[in-house]
Amino acid sequence: MRDSLVAAAFQLFLERGYEQTTVDEIVALAGVGRRSFFRYFPSKEDVVFPDHERCLAEMNDFLGDSSGEGGEGEGGADDPVARVCDAARVVLRMYAENPTFSVQRYRLTKKVPGLRTYELSVVWRYERALAEYLRGRFAGRRDGTLRADVIAAAVVAAHNNGLRSWLRSDGQSDATAEVDHALAHVQQVFGSDPDPDPHPVGPVQRPTGKSAKKAADDDVVVVISRRGAPMWRVVQEVETALGRDPE
Repeated sequence: MRDSLVAAAFQLFLERGYEQTTVDEIVALAGVGRRSFFRYFPSKEDVVFPDHERCLAEMNDFLGDSSGEGGEGEGGADDPVARVCDAARVVLRMYAENPTFSVQRYRLTKKVPGLRTYELSVVWRYERALAEYLRGRFAGRRDGTLRADVIAAAVVAAHNNGLRSWLRSDGQSDATAEVDHALAHVQQVFGSDPDPDPHPVGPVQRPTGKSAKKAADDDVVVVISRRGAPMWRVVQEVETALGRDPE
C-alpha cells in the first residue's frame, strides 16, 4: 500500500503538478482511504521522500557497528573519517536503488521551493548523525567538536555534489564513481592527520653565537614538528626556512 501511494502521488505530480495535487486525489488513484495515507505519511511532503527514515536508521546502525564491517570504502572502525564517508555511501545506495524515481524526485524538488526546504531538513539530519558519531570519536581531543562538525559538513557536501552530478545526467553516469571521487577529497584533506593541532609544526629554532655562524655556513636549519603532522607541512616549513618557494 505504501508503494502504491508513492506511485499514485508521483503520477499525479507529473501530470498536474505538485501544488495542484491533493491528498484526496492521491488516495483515490491508489484506491485507499485518507486514514491509510496518513498512517504511512504525516504530510504530502513526506510522500516525496518515502525512504529517508529507513535510510537514516540504516546509516545510524552502520555507524554504531564497531566492527567496521559492511563499508564499501577502505576504512574500518579505526578510521573515523573513512567510516563517515562509507556511511554516506549508505545514502547513495538508497538513491541508486531506483534511478528513475530518484531523477523524478530531483526534478520535482527543483521546481517546488517547499520541497527544497523539506529536503534541506532531511540533509541536516544526516549531517547531525555523522557529526554525533565523530564527536564521540574525537572526544577529549583539542577542537574535537569543531573537527567533527566540519568533517560531517564536508562529507555531506561532497556526497551531495557527486549525487547531483549523477542526477543531472538523468541517472546515466556512474553514481558510485561520482560520489567516490567527491568523497576522496574529504579523505585527502581530513583523513591523513587523526589528531591535528592548530599549529602542528613549531617555529624554526635558529642557533645563536658560534653555532649560528656554523649553521649559516652549512645551511642547516632545525624544525620542530608534532608527532603525526602531515609530511607535506614539514616539507613546506623546511622549504620556507631555506628561502625556497614551496611548490
